[in-house]
Amino acid sequence: MSRILIVEDEADIASVLQDYLRHAGHETEHVADGRAALARMLEAPPDLTLLDIMLPGLDGLSVLRQARAHTAHPVILLTARIEEVDRLLGLELGADDYVCKPFSPREVVARVRAVLRRVENKPAARGAEALTLDEAHWRATLSGTPLNLTRREFRLLQTMSRHPGRIFSRARLLELAYDDDADVSERAVDSHIKNLRRKLSTASPAHDWIRSVYGVGFAFEPPVE
Repeated sequence: MSRILIVEDEADIASVLQDYLRHAGHETEHVADGRAALARMLEAPPDLTLLDIMLPGLDGLSVLRQARAHTAHPVILLTARIEEVDRLLGLELGADDYVCKPFSPREVVARVRAVLRRVENKPAARGAEALTLDEAHWRATLSGTPLNLTRREFRLLQTMSRHPGRIFSRARLLELAYDDDADVSERAVDSHIKNLRRKLSTASPAHDWIRSVYGVGFAFEPPVE
């Protein structure tokens, strides 16, 4: 049984989510404002938080920003803001997924299940296809096969593989993996991701290691047992 914190100021929506999640076998807790949510996330981190963006007291993105300095538990954003900038900002702050309102409660339950499964399986990458990164010498191997990465490719892979399943926008990858060169464009990220995919698939052709999320960015997805 997973413990789910629901942060939602609309009582009707929160009640429906609680009913569906409990029916799916989860334990739930509900808070209705941002400051209370932040306190609960820090004092007793749940297995997953469903976090509305528009909240009284402290907005959801501010809650997420402050919580991420202390806890890495998965967070799914609930948002009525459908503009890409809001989705990207939430993901760059460390959200694991988002659901746009109005939504089906069944969809939310399915997203919760998928994120929890992804988190539970993070350590379970198959040994035969283990990725090894030698940061001292900029070397990477997959399934025992050297990948022969450039430094840019190595930094990208290193950044994404530290958080399997997390979606990184191009802007966030530029910030994290290209911090020594401010002149690199987002188009360069696409080029390096393409090269990374090719080299990873050569060493492990049965699995697609990097997932593209349309309109958002990329995620590193290792195989699981």
